Amino acid sequence: MFRLFSGFFGSDIGIDLGTVNVVVYVKGKGIVINEPSVIAVRRAQRGGRKEILAVGREAKAMVGKTPSGIETVKPLREGVISDFDMTEAMISHFVRAADDRRGFFSRPRVVVSVPACVTEVERRAVVDATLSAGAREAYVVEEPLAAALGASLPIHEPRGNMVVDIGGGTCEVAVLSMGGIVVCKSIRGAGDEIDSAIVSMLRLNHKLAIGEGTAEQIKWALGSVLPLEEELQIEVKGRALTDGLPSSILLSSIQVREAIEPIIQRISETVKETLESTPPELVRDIYEQGLVLAGGGALLRGLSQRLSKELNVPVFVAEEPLLAVTNGLARILENLDSKRPILNTVERGSF
Repeated sequence: MFRLFSGFFGSDIGIDLGTVNVVVYVKGKGIVINEPSVIAVRRAQRGGRKEILAVGREAKAMVGKTPSGIETVKPLREGVISDFDMTEAMISHFVRAADDRRGFFSRPRVVVSVPACVTEVERRAVVDATLSAGAREAYVVEEPLAAALGASLPIHEPRGNMVVDIGGGTCEVAVLSMGGIVVCKSIRGAGDEIDSAIVSMLRLNHKLAIGEGTAEQIKWALGSVLPLEEELQIEVKGRALTDGLPSSILLSSIQVREAIEPIIQRISETVKETLESTPPELVRDIYEQGLVLAGGGALLRGLSQRLSKELNVPVFVAEEPLLAVTNGLARILENLDSKRPILNTVERGSF
């Protein structure tokens, strides 16, 4: 009876715990939070604890601009927890912000998406951080499964469905059938690696130093994987490596395309390797109905056309690629009990 009332009064929350962004969905309310996975802290004095100054958008605005004694932390790297305490603090902050009810009955059930490639130890770390942040029950679901659900793929049917989820920390390629992952391959880095490639290219070719925020802006402004009908150009400002003074250059989409080409090739090769490991009957299904791109990387200009040509299969971009995983979490929360077979479950003991 106690459990019944606790479940009745608590919220069901879905968290897309991404390397770049955290998106929080609350059943009955929709998406209530979509903020960067960044936390700003004041360094601890000897024997003390770090003081949290800002989380999310406010913390990201501080990146590269903090004085001595204050640091900005990205607690997730390549899709997994790299700083447990900061991840717990970030999840706790977002859970409190999402569940505005207070009191004894406000402890929510929480479903968190994790990369399919994570180890059992890394998966457990996510669960422990979520429970420590105040969840009554914690569940984890693999991101390719959630993305496929969010893209409306019929993953519970006995046929092959393929999803390529290109996030900031990982690119995961998965073939799904009958509610489970049949084959999955991943590469770490993905969107963050594209940003790093742009930073390196500017340092090597133009002797210009820029920050990761500027690199991300360049990626979306100029990023492409195929020649454009009209190539793009923008002015990029940074610090000259020659004399340390402010400087600017005119950068083109051609230069950015050349810089990120090795990463795009790795993504393409990973998709090919996944198809080579897939049972023939499922490959036939994929050949007929194609594969779906999800995640921020799906928005790179020309990516779907290039992959379709190289793989000889139709390639589609999910309707909301940035929110595909979140939309999948929403579908799970619609009827959490019926979706338990695709979840990994850990429940906190009695209060």
